[in-house]
Amino acid sequence: MPDHIFGRSTRSHPPIAARGEGCYIIDSNGKRYLDGSGGAAVSCLGHSDPEVIAAIKDQLDKLAFAHTGFFSSEPAEALADELIAHAPKGIERVYLVSGGSEAVEAALKLARQYYMENGQPKRHRVIARRQSYHGNTLGALAAGGNEWRRAQFSPLLVETSHIAPCYEYRDRHAGESLEDYGRRVADELEAEIQRLGPETVMAFIAEPVVGATAGAVPSVPGYYKRIREICDRHGVLLILDEVMCGMGRTGTLFACEQDGISPDILTIAKGLGAGYQPIGAMLCSGAIYAAIDRGTGFFQHGHTYMGHPVATAGARAVLGAITGRGLLGRVREQGDKLEAMLHDRFGQHPHIGDIRGRGLFRGLELVADRYSKAPFDPSEKRHARVKAAAFEAGLVCYPMGGTIDGVRGDHVLLAPPFIISDDQLHELVDKLSGAIEAATA
Repeated sequence: MPDHIFGRSTRSHPPIAARGEGCYIIDSNGKRYLDGSGGAAVSCLGHSDPEVIAAIKDQLDKLAFAHTGFFSSEPAEALADELIAHAPKGIERVYLVSGGSEAVEAALKLARQYYMENGQPKRHRVIARRQSYHGNTLGALAAGGNEWRRAQFSPLLVETSHIAPCYEYRDRHAGESLEDYGRRVADELEAEIQRLGPETVMAFIAEPVVGATAGAVPSVPGYYKRIREICDRHGVLLILDEVMCGMGRTGTLFACEQDGISPDILTIAKGLGAGYQPIGAMLCSGAIYAAIDRGTGFFQHGHTYMGHPVATAGARAVLGAITGRGLLGRVREQGDKLEAMLHDRFGQHPHIGDIRGRGLFRGLELVADRYSKAPFDPSEKRHARVKAAAFEAGLVCYPMGGTIDGVRGDHVLLAPPFIISDDQLHELVDKLSGAIEAATA
């Protein structure tokens, strides 16, 4: 069979995914894989949801595409209305794109244009956090703090400041309360704004629960309220990246609900389309939209496939399923069960240092020694061993290396579909246990 695809690696030839069935993907040889990570926290409804499929087919019968330079469409308008009905306080507008990186690019460009329209052209600097990930396009990559992803492209990236993450397992001092730790690392934002000059800083961007690069790391109590205070004091926009952790993944539709704050700009993607169509969105406050309206009245940005009628029809069905089938409660319920199973199986494991996350967004950090928290030698690539062993056993999970600083550390990210059953949770933990044993032996 000819092979002309340019895949993620020139040296691997993955199996062909032939069909999906609930929480499983079946390859062309008939092997079944439990999707324990939703791909990359994407497939929140599993792989064969009849209502979403029907919505997409129905829209194709009506209209496949209309360019937003000329038209809007009914499903796009309706999706925006429904998102805003559930959005954090102050968020009033939706800019529809085709994925997470596009949503972050739109957020950064909107932040810059907002200050241009407001007569503050010096504001252009972005502050983010180390070990964050905001996408692979150049603007999003520049904002992200994952050194491995950034390194070879650094000459192409806009300069961005990176402060400490909120990474309690590694960074909280002995005897320091959670609240004191959160305030200490949040105050790094204040210090960096002052160092750069408040009049030059336009935005701080962060993931409410850090996903791919650190493995489901949540903030500690009070951290984001302090961040919100600092941004407000200096007129800096707060951009929350919920591309991976949003759309119900942590047990609330928007992850920031659990931190008790509203951002100025918010990005979503993966769970919005659940894998059925490529889609993402940048949501912004009414105040930001009004500033553009008072000024040029035109956001100088755009993509060909933004607001795509078929994608938005599919996303409407996904959003309706999440909010209308009791799935947010199910995420919390099944998430609690998964957390208990992980602690039962790995809580005393010599090579599992931390079990963390919210809802059905969970991470396990691998260590050479759980008492000293010493990581494995990066050259051993323990995360890759876990991935390979799990995949051989018929489990898709999402391990990564460089957890601590982009070089050292290994973790496994779990983000199964919201519909996962108790039996499938047991299957996930059993297969993951076998993979971890094989990889850490």
